Amino acid sequence: MRVSPSIVAHRVGQDTYLVLDNFGQLGRAWRETDEESADRETVIRDLLTGEYESPVRIVAFNTAEGWSRDVTLDIADELRRRYVECDEVPASVLGFVETARRR
Repeated sequence: MRVSPSIVAHRVGQDTYLVLDNFGQLGRAWRETDEESADRETVIRDLLTGEYESPVRIVAFNTAEGWSRDVTLDIADELRRRYVECDEVPASVLGFVETARRR
């Protein structure tokens, strides 16, 4: 029997970020990511480089500390602050930021 890898962080105290992506007619799915790429900075960088089709929601959790929360608005605010550093901002990010503001 094949065993799926755990999404639980191996480093104690590590915050893990997951992105819900909308694939249109294919539906929505939490995007797979390896353990080292599930941190806040990597998710923000991946968003700014267009790695996500149409991000809908971002959640963060820390199993060692026993919490989880929706960080969609926090990430959208950070993306908005970083616009000035980018030559181009992907349409997916612009849509994500606009949608997050209306929530």
